[in-house]
Amino acid sequence: MAFSFFGGVHPKENKWYACDKETQVFPEPDIVVIPMAQHIGAPCKPLVAKGDLVTKGQKIGDNQGLCVPVHASVSGKVKAVEVRPHTNGSTVLSVVIENDHLDTLCETVKPRTQEEVDALTPEQLVDIIHEAGIVGMGGATFPTHVKLSGGIGKVDTAIVNAGECEPYITADDRLCREHPEQVVRGLQIIMKIFGLKEGHIGIEDNKPEAIAALKAAATEGILVDVLPAKYPQGAEKQLIYAITGREVPSGGLPAAVGCAVFNAATTRAICEAVYDGMPLIQRIVTVSGDILMEPKNLLVPIGTSFNDLIEACGRNENPYKVLSGGPMMGVAQYDLSVPTIKGVNAVTVLGRNNHHFVEDPHCLRCGKCIDACPMKLMPVLMYKAWQNGDVEEMKKNNIMDCIECGSCAYTCPASVPLVLGFRVAKQVIRNASAPVKK
Repeated sequence: MAFSFFGGVHPKENKWYACDKETQVFPEPDIVVIPMAQHIGAPCKPLVAKGDLVTKGQKIGDNQGLCVPVHASVSGKVKAVEVRPHTNGSTVLSVVIENDHLDTLCETVKPRTQEEVDALTPEQLVDIIHEAGIVGMGGATFPTHVKLSGGIGKVDTAIVNAGECEPYITADDRLCREHPEQVVRGLQIIMKIFGLKEGHIGIEDNKPEAIAALKAAATEGILVDVLPAKYPQGAEKQLIYAITGREVPSGGLPAAVGCAVFNAATTRAICEAVYDGMPLIQRIVTVSGDILMEPKNLLVPIGTSFNDLIEACGRNENPYKVLSGGPMMGVAQYDLSVPTIKGVNAVTVLGRNNHHFVEDPHCLRCGKCIDACPMKLMPVLMYKAWQNGDVEEMKKNNIMDCIECGSCAYTCPASVPLVLGFRVAKQVIRNASAPVKK
């Protein structure tokens, strides 16, 4: 039984641009830029220096604590280890590799037989996933091994998120159509780690081909849950409620209600790490938008620049806005030399007709944002608290529970930049809570 979560919106999907475009292998670029920060937690420390030769799949960065390693996505020579622009708007220490186009594979990349995989313990599987550098590939980039190890003994329901509710993006749709067996195998590994006999794949009903492929590939204990399309169905807490009817408490994690959610691309990456011995060095990226001549789904080496991806699709005019991600939750880019990282599932390129900026907007007190908020928050009061700089009022209105889905801003007739305000407000709260350095 599917449950309908509170609020949400139905934005124009615009998936027709790329949904029927088969995934193409993107030609490896001459230069890749591998940031040392592609995950939530401590950034990696480089393990290579300028002039070093590296092989495809070689570990080139690692650190202690909440961290996962990063690997070379091509073979070649390290051209530089320097600060480069990042998709989050900052600059990050990065390893720049000059591709030799030989695709020399690292000697540590070794496939495993089914018998070898069956013999692995949950702890060994978690270690493999950690060493492969796998993170949440839907955009959250939380280290997957931490979510897995922290859920052992607590999680009774594992869910693969194939919802992909964001407009324009079709990367997971194509993945589920073209490689459903890898998604299923990845879920089986997750189920083994948690000690479960049943697992769920949540997907919206606007992806009939992917649904059919997943159902055909599903084995005993794998349930494909078809959900009515509504944004933000793919948000973790909303997906949990839609499938199980359980509500994650304010400030809580999914494990608090016995659930763990993994993006479809993350699940495939788990399969490739365990069976093929391949670390996370490439991913499917949807390159789409209203001014592109040929939108595409591309299998892209980590470290490929946005410029290269956009040029591969062609464009009819200069972009008004380029987003890492989709139009609802994506991050606008100021420099198109930024590299594709593990959490980038789309590059959305929009023209001037998407200009919706209003100078000095004023709230109309219509309440539409309240009806749309899937977290049952009060966006109008949250925004007012941010404008007034009232940290206590921000906390009182649970602004940290905002998932930044953009449903409120989408429905706002006054075009108030609500999500922008909430992102800034969260940082204000974090800064106010940070210990004072002596």
